[in-house]
Amino acid sequence: MHFQLTEDQRALQAGLREVLTRHEPDWAELAEVGLFTLRVPEERDGIGLGLPEAVLAFEEAGRALVRGPLVGTELAATLGRGTAEFVAVPARGPLLVPHLPELSCLLLRERDGSVTVVPAGAIHARPARAVDPQRPLWELTGPPPEGERCTDAEAARLTAEGTLLTAALQCGLAARALAEAVRHAGRREQFGQPIGAFQAVQHLCADMLARAELARVAVYAAAVSADAEEIAGAKLLADEAAVHNARDCLQVHGGMGFTWEAPVHLLLKRAWAWEQAVADRDSCLDALAGHL
Repeated sequence: MHFQLTEDQRALQAGLREVLTRHEPDWAELAEVGLFTLRVPEERDGIGLGLPEAVLAFEEAGRALVRGPLVGTELAATLGRGTAEFVAVPARGPLLVPHLPELSCLLLRERDGSVTVVPAGAIHARPARAVDPQRPLWELTGPPPEGERCTDAEAARLTAEGTLLTAALQCGLAARALAEAVRHAGRREQFGQPIGAFQAVQHLCADMLARAELARVAVYAAAVSADAEEIAGAKLLADEAAVHNARDCLQVHGGMGFTWEAPVHLLLKRAWAWEQAVADRDSCLDALAGHL
């Protein structure tokens, strides 16, 4: 397998990074530039690219901490649907749906692995408290309405690809946390020198780089192979890189990282939210264990 990015893939990555760093677009603006139709065939007004290109694009979206229904909408586009969230029914506790007012449908994954397309307008829910203020939640007040059940093969594809795209978001977030930590360590001074001159801070940043690179390579490899077990392993590595890097970034920033003026705490909150999205830690471990 060839894991080096092609010239077109590098151009896609660089172009999207430029768009996302110029200002903070929301998901609707990204829809206009084609983020969610990357894998839709050209005859259906899409761009006709593949899963590796979608992973590169979602890595940049994660780096920019874009808010909105990203993964579900990309998956729904492959089904010819509109705006969507991919939500798994939890083993216990209420069923929570992010961004419900902005959705046209819900991709609901049952405990048996089946996926049903549920119309968002038929859902009865109330607002619920969310850890990430940029990812508002709604709690269903009754059973989910009836929907259109996907085939088993389609359900497996949606789950695997949703897990991989979420892992790509986490990779981008982990890289952003590293960049924020290194930038702050070079600017913030203590005892007459930048805090980055201290070995303890250097070790934190070095560990962050190692985690981010390992996760990125695993996600890229899983995008090429599209193997379900490799995707599960990549999601575990990406979740670990995102959560731990966000925590270490917070530690480098000290008390400043907890204030609303610094975006550092948002990195950790989003990493927690994406860690639970699509396939969580237990689901990924079960997938790997089933392969042994």
